[in-house]
Amino acid sequence: MRRAVVMITVFLASLFFALSLGATSAQADGEGLQGTLTSQGQPVAGVTVTVSTPQGQSVGQDQSGPDGEWSVAVPAAGTYKVDLDTATLPAGVTLLNNRPSLTLPVFEGNVRTALFPLGPAPGTGPSEPDDRQSRFGQILDLIYTGIHIGLVIALAALGLSLIFGTMGLTNFAHGELITFGALMAFIFNVYVGLPVVVAGAVAVVLGGAFGWAQDRVFWGWLRARRTGLIGMMIISIGLALSLRYINLYWFRGETRQYSSYVAQPGIDLGPIAVAPKNLVMDAVAIVVLVAVSLALVLTRLGKATRAVSTNPSLAAASGINVDAIIRLVWTIGGALAALSGVMLGLFQGLNYQMGFQMLLLVFAAVTLGGLGTAFGALLGSLVIGLATQLSTLWIPTELKNVGALAVLILIILVRPQGVLGRRERIG
Repeated sequence: MRRAVVMITVFLASLFFALSLGATSAQADGEGLQGTLTSQGQPVAGVTVTVSTPQGQSVGQDQSGPDGEWSVAVPAAGTYKVDLDTATLPAGVTLLNNRPSLTLPVFEGNVRTALFPLGPAPGTGPSEPDDRQSRFGQILDLIYTGIHIGLVIALAALGLSLIFGTMGLTNFAHGELITFGALMAFIFNVYVGLPVVVAGAVAVVLGGAFGWAQDRVFWGWLRARRTGLIGMMIISIGLALSLRYINLYWFRGETRQYSSYVAQPGIDLGPIAVAPKNLVMDAVAIVVLVAVSLALVLTRLGKATRAVSTNPSLAAASGINVDAIIRLVWTIGGALAALSGVMLGLFQGLNYQMGFQMLLLVFAAVTLGGLGTAFGALLGSLVIGLATQLSTLWIPTELKNVGALAVLILIILVRPQGVLGRRERIG
């Protein structure tokens, strides 16, 4: 009992220390407004953004750089007006929601992000003779982007589903595994100088090692102490906060980009244009997901994993090393989450809270497909990815996650166990 109290005290002390570091870092950077301008996943450079007070007094101005980023420091916390000069947009690019002016509050020690959704202007391409064809091309582009995002979500969702299936743990720190992969790839690419592909491979290996280490020195110890699932879930929330603010302390709050593959000309695929890097990422994601899925079905380790997921006690009585299987699952889950983070960083840039922003969609995908089912996680991820993107046909881009969550609620109302989940007997 005394040892448990000491461990909890040390954990809470580290949490408050990390929170204080994050707060100190944010306050040291001061207040400001920032953003990243992209169109179809590609950065938009040379666009002028002006920040002023609500009374019209100018505060600052900046132009988006080659990576699409802009930032303006403000003198103090308060409410500011952000104006995007649509006249400086490149030919063929337009503001999708027709809202070039935003009024945003900036809190003390906070750098607020302003979102301006950009996309191709209708009727700008030679292959768009009328509005119907332009609309058709827009729908196809959203479908492809939804599938691409769905594959990225599926990599993280598969690992989260495996962990839940074997341990029953709802791990709120899984998003930080996504961030870990992206930041490790950034370190080895930008600071060490490795090519992005090699840095990404190193990040995946380190992600698997990080997942193994978590279970070896932390979750395994809690499991041996017979800590309840509710207590472990709350601990995962504290761990997520600690890791997130540690990332903020070391990497600051701005969005970063890898050294290459930031801006690529699209390849024309009929009515849509797709960056080559996205096609490569899709192929890698499909190969990895198929390989892991086949391994779960065909290999002895996969069968042991499914046995532990179904009944840990019976699996242990059959001679299966339950702790070793769970540790393997944590290793695979960490590697998959790291790969998801690397791909997400290539697609939209990386920052300290990218995993946290993705976590809700990952949870939605796992819940929609069926908790603890690997194939359900894959199906749920594709549904969430498509719903997120296609919903922008009717609602503003800033609310696109609402569309995905609405689909989740509707399906769960009809089928509470998820699409591929099993009904559970109660009582």
